[in-house]
Amino acid sequence: MQQEKKSVPELKHKIALLTGVTGQDGSYLSEFLLKKGYEVHGVIRRASVFNTARIDHLFQDPHEENKRFILHYGDLADANTVRKLVYQVQPDEVYNLGAQSHVRVSFDIPEYTANITGVGTLRILEAIKDFQEHTGKLAKFYQASSSEMFGSSPPPQNELTSFRPRSPYGIAKAFSYYTTVNYREAYGLFACNGILFNHESERRGETFVTRKIARGVARIKAGLDKKIYLGNLDARRDWGYAPEYVEAMWLMLQQREPEDYVIGTGESHSVRELVELAFSRASIRAWQDYIGIDPRYYRPAEVEHLIADPSKARVKLGWTPKTKFHELVERMVDASLKEYNVYEA
Repeated sequence: MQQEKKSVPELKHKIALLTGVTGQDGSYLSEFLLKKGYEVHGVIRRASVFNTARIDHLFQDPHEENKRFILHYGDLADANTVRKLVYQVQPDEVYNLGAQSHVRVSFDIPEYTANITGVGTLRILEAIKDFQEHTGKLAKFYQASSSEMFGSSPPPQNELTSFRPRSPYGIAKAFSYYTTVNYREAYGLFACNGILFNHESERRGETFVTRKIARGVARIKAGLDKKIYLGNLDARRDWGYAPEYVEAMWLMLQQREPEDYVIGTGESHSVRELVELAFSRASIRAWQDYIGIDPRYYRPAEVEHLIADPSKARVKLGWTPKTKFHELVERMVDASLKEYNVYEA
């Protein structure tokens, strides 16, 4: 008699809930998790214009069966919706990438920045705590912390460096950082902070200095603009490539114990160096002729020098950056040159 085959139970894929899914990091993390077999749920804010350009290539029609990329309307200012989404999605992992993330703008709208970038994190953690207490299901949490929390602390900065934020954005991120630590220690949540230093890409928003320079160079090459207006050219930052940084986020939630990690390259470069490389890549000489200094772009309190010490991430996560600074600048400039049809191979 032929032996009856036993049915093998289908392995359930992991579910991730992302805030900030329409941003640079949200789009790259969504791609990364989908390739890992996750079901990805992204939170988007209602807007009167389309704001999903970075994730349009991932879009799946709501009428499709077995969708693995699903969008929900929500807002970090709305605690009730945040809580409802956690219960509805029942995520294995939650990545909080949502924020008012422009440092200079945070000086203009400090209260809004504190509410979304700071208290928004509290709303998510409270929802996760409530969800775990009522369902017994573990939901791991990743908080997108920032090197701006270090502010005026001397470089290099690591997990033991004191926070001395110099902007409403940095202050709000410090609030989120300590809230995450508190919920981990007080309630036993699996909650991690990724203290990410500057990470850029072709998908960076056009108001951020790296993309502003790359795009500005292309527009000058195309004859559309005559100058790029910037602020402090001597500020130094640790710049890396964003797609590599989202892997570090994921790795933090795969560890046995939740901890906080600094993620960066361990190198710093000035805005001036970035400008020089960008113009050189576009074969434009005498870059000084095309740069204007506008006091409006200076911060009321400047952060002069940020450089990561990512030793802990290298040892515990096995994570190291691969893309060098000059390669990052070249990628961004090339993408902008192609956008304006002035790329020369």
